[in-house]
Amino acid sequence: MEKIGHIEIRITGSKGNIELSPDNYDIREIISILENAENLLYPGDKKERPIISYNIEQGSVKHILKTSIQFIIGFNAIIGQVNNVQDIDFLDLSTAKAFENLQNIAIKKDYIFSIKTSLENTNEVKVDRTTRYIRTEAIWADAEFYFYGKITNAGGKDKANIHILTSELGTIRVQTPISFLEDYEENLLYKSLGIRALGKQHSSTGEIDTTTLKFIELVDYQPKYDDLYLKGLREKAKKSWLNEINPDDWLKEIRGGYDA
Repeated sequence: MEKIGHIEIRITGSKGNIELSPDNYDIREIISILENAENLLYPGDKKERPIISYNIEQGSVKHILKTSIQFIIGFNAIIGQVNNVQDIDFLDLSTAKAFENLQNIAIKKDYIFSIKTSLENTNEVKVDRTTRYIRTEAIWADAEFYFYGKITNAGGKDKANIHILTSELGTIRVQTPISFLEDYEENLLYKSLGIRALGKQHSSTGEIDTTTLKFIELVDYQPKYDDLYLKGLREKAKKSWLNEINPDDWLKEIRGGYDA
């Protein structure tokens, strides 16, 4: 059976003159913590992640999130490094954003967050109104991208998106004008296509902020081996520079380099 550990996100503060507790902690705040906790533990594609179970406890409010011990060990290293350098720019984007969201809550509501794990001698990081776990915005620059893969979803009631399953980044979501989807006559679903998009990219690491992607256009994409196309390229090469090379002279030249 898989070994389980947990992370603890303890929040101290007050609601007016009343100390914070599970009894006066709103469900929307719980949802926010759960969303951020998932990104802290699993910054990448979440389809393959292990189960995360949840419990809320007294003192003032303790969020207990249980999952595979392997990921708890990794997260323990992350909070240790965050605590040491007092910076989040080195983190994966979604993890950095989760810390940033907790920082904003701490400032807005004067909460104190204490984050640690179930490991013996666990690392711990605290977030309050005096800390500054905010990304350096200057390192994120506008960029243009091409994504190739299979379209798995397209549409949306108010904000339309196209979901494309890529080999490198998993499923990504691209904000798309509703007018484009209304006017596009063919069915996009489960077709292999390319998408040209605008978004933000980390100027040092090259990481893409997939939450900022905006649609520009579709790109025709045929991921099939085209024997006739490749044969044509070979014939074209033979008629040009390859035709001018004498194979015997070329081999003598190469061997001469080794003999020397």
